[in-house]
Amino acid sequence: MLSRFLNNRNVLGMLFMAPAVILLVVFLTYPLGLGIWLGFTDTKIGGEGSFIGLDNFTYLAGDSLAQLSLFNTVFYTVSASILKFMLGLWLAILLNKNVPLKTFFRAIVLLPWIVPTALSALAFWWLYDAQFSVISWALHKMGLIDRYIDFLGDPWNARWSTVFANVWRGIPFVAISLLAGLQTISPSLYEAAAIDGATPWQQFRHVTLPLLTPIIAVVMTFSVLFTFTDFQLIYVLTRGGPLNATHLMATLSFQRAIPGGALGEGAALATYMIPFLLAAIMFSYFGLQRRGWQQGGDK
Repeated sequence: MLSRFLNNRNVLGMLFMAPAVILLVVFLTYPLGLGIWLGFTDTKIGGEGSFIGLDNFTYLAGDSLAQLSLFNTVFYTVSASILKFMLGLWLAILLNKNVPLKTFFRAIVLLPWIVPTALSALAFWWLYDAQFSVISWALHKMGLIDRYIDFLGDPWNARWSTVFANVWRGIPFVAISLLAGLQTISPSLYEAAAIDGATPWQQFRHVTLPLLTPIIAVVMTFSVLFTFTDFQLIYVLTRGGPLNATHLMATLSFQRAIPGGALGEGAALATYMIPFLLAAIMFSYFGLQRRGWQQGGDK
């Protein structure tokens, strides 16, 4: 009986999945549930707190700084994700061609992704320095500007500076993932399209893009999730400044909960992020439904 039980494929599958399930419950499900619960309490650091219902959420809905952090997060996520997709797709198409030292460049392009986020942020902190920025120095030497740019001292300059830093770090993930998808497309499809008189743009529009859609859906979902929940880059580079112009929901949640001591309020702000993350996951889900349609199956 025991041998038949262990030889059952469903049982074996569950046994193999058990370690992963336990890790997810301990390190993901429990913290998520605890965070949501804290959002409904007035818990402070060093105190237990009590249940207050939706008071934290109501307060945050009218809090100007929380509203600003939501705007910053959406702007940061949308801008960075679009730029990462466009540049990553261009780089993937370039690396998919027969260019000299192709293998070398494929390895080099991963460096921004491999470097720890904190080190990347420190490097950009020097690049954006108001007095010693090599970017401002180069532009000044070329006669394009007459004074150094205050990258991190002006609100909108700081917003775009953090976006570009995130783009530099995230392009490798998008490019390598899309490159893997491009290599699954048969060259015979491009040959057939060329014989029919399709231009390179038409080949991209009617061959590459449709077949790459499932990969794009997954890659962009992860890109949005990583960007929306970004913390390290912003916290090291600007700590939310200047004038809270780069505070994201993640950084503001940390500031309210840990340095500010209001665990309940910080948890409520973090909980506000969940609907946006779920929306990104649904985008991936519906994007993946195209795979069956592309292969001749039902939608």
